Amino acid sequence: MVLYLIRHGRPIIDPAVPASTWVLDPEYEHQVTDLAARAPWPDDAVWFTSPEPKAARTALLLAGREVPVVEDLQEQLRIGTGWVPDFAAVVREAFATPSSEVRPGWEPISHTRSRVVDAVRQIVAEHPGRDVVLVGHGTAWTLLAAELTATEPDLERWRNLAMPDVITIEKTTGGG
Repeated sequence: MVLYLIRHGRPIIDPAVPASTWVLDPEYEHQVTDLAARAPWPDDAVWFTSPEPKAARTALLLAGREVPVVEDLQEQLRIGTGWVPDFAAVVREAFATPSSEVRPGWEPISHTRSRVVDAVRQIVAEHPGRDVVLVGHGTAWTLLAAELTATEPDLERWRNLAMPDVITIEKTTGGG
């Protein structure tokens, strides 16, 4: 089985509201449809998406249909956070201190990892042997990829993820 972890397309950034409420920018939807045209996933893959609007719209454009939402595929919870100056530095700090709330209202990255990994393990268990396409977020997918490959989170890869982008992970066992 193969997991296709898709990072959402480019959102409309509104500094006044939390990033979890940002929507996909219609000016850049063509980048999502371009990705769909060169899809590396098979037609019979099962699909799931984060509940965040930018991810759900990306999933709809890629799959050509509504995609089931899994709440626990949401990005690191960042309550009350809109625009964060030097976002990359704050995320690096979160990875460096995974059990800490690096900003008020930010979920510790260790909690994000557990939440996302548990959700994906359940999805995989419910669809044995099937390829799975998950549409979500860069930080969540970086944590998941690290867990599934038994490696440290690749912050350089995280920094270089495009919107949209795909991380492909081949799974040979039902565990990890």
